[in-house]
Amino acid sequence: MPAVCLFFIQLALVELVRVLCIPRHTPSLLLTLWLAPQVNVTSAVLKAAAHHYGSQCDKPNKEFMLCRWEEKDPRKCLKEGKEVNKCAMDFFRYLKLHCAEPFTQYWTCIDYNNLLELRKCRKQQQVFDDCVLDKLGWVRPDLGQLSKVTKVKTDRPLPENPYHSRQRPQPNPPTEGELQTSKYGSKLSFFDF
Repeated sequence: MPAVCLFFIQLALVELVRVLCIPRHTPSLLLTLWLAPQVNVTSAVLKAAAHHYGSQCDKPNKEFMLCRWEEKDPRKCLKEGKEVNKCAMDFFRYLKLHCAEPFTQYWTCIDYNNLLELRKCRKQQQVFDDCVLDKLGWVRPDLGQLSKVTKVKTDRPLPENPYHSRQRPQPNPPTEGELQTSKYGSKLSFFDF
């Protein structure tokens, strides 16, 4: 790695230390966060793979979203986020290894359409779905299957305050003496409503 890149990473690590409030003597954690492989694909690729990705990586995605909803702090869900990223990377590696050609034809067809519409690429979708079914054994989920409400079984403990509700405020103290009207009237008396 060139010295410029090391210098850039070093500067980025210092910034991450400040933002995440992680002690500076733990660079290994920062390096794993900074240098972990990320899913770097376009929207057409994501849209083409969405149905199969949703069925294959359902549990890590729901686990991550549950953590984000319960904790309200992304720093507490880094482990679940890594699992989502790992599942996505493995998913796209399997697609690239077994069905690269039909998948490329399918997502390029979607990409060449103006509005990323799936209906104009049904022939390529059928070839892709057949390849995925034959080589990987993944069945395309039915329409609406992934949007159904499901319960998530998790090993994480329930947070102390999962709804992040505030404690009830103390009641107003009783007023001492009599309340008197303002000497000069209301401050809003010049408005005509």
